[in-house]
Amino acid sequence: MSQENSPQDPLEFMRGMWSNMGFSLPGMVTPTVDVDELDKRIADMKAVEGWLKMNLNMLQMTTQGLEMQRATIAAVQAMSQVAKGDTAEGGANPFASSMWPWNLMQQGQANVAAAAASAGGAAQSGRANTQAK
Repeated sequence: MSQENSPQDPLEFMRGMWSNMGFSLPGMVTPTVDVDELDKRIADMKAVEGWLKMNLNMLQMTTQGLEMQRATIAAVQAMSQVAKGDTAEGGANPFASSMWPWNLMQQGQANVAAAAASAGGAAQSGRANTQAK
C-alpha cells in the first residue's frame, strides 16, 4: 500500500488538493491566532449580515405590497359587482346614491338598536318568569 492513501493529518488531503491548484488553503478552513485578522473577518461577517437583513426587509416589503395590491383589487372587484347588481341576494344597490356611507352607517345603527331591544326584551321576560314562580 502506498503512503499517499493514508495520511496522518485529516486535513492533509485538502492541503494537497489546494496546493496542487497553486494557492494555499483558504483562511476559513485553518484557524488563525492573529487578532487583526479575526477583527477583519468579524467586520466582513457583519457586513454580510447587514446585507442579508436588508435583502430580507426588501423581500418582506415587496410581499406586503403585493398582498395589499391583491386585497385592493379584490375589494374593487367586489364593489363593482355590487354596483352592477350581480350580487346573489339581488338587493338594492347600496352604492347608487352619493350618500351610501351615511345610509350604511344608519343601517348599522338600526341593526345594533334592534339587537339591543331584542336582548332587553328577553331579559325582561326572564325576570317576569322568575317573579311568577
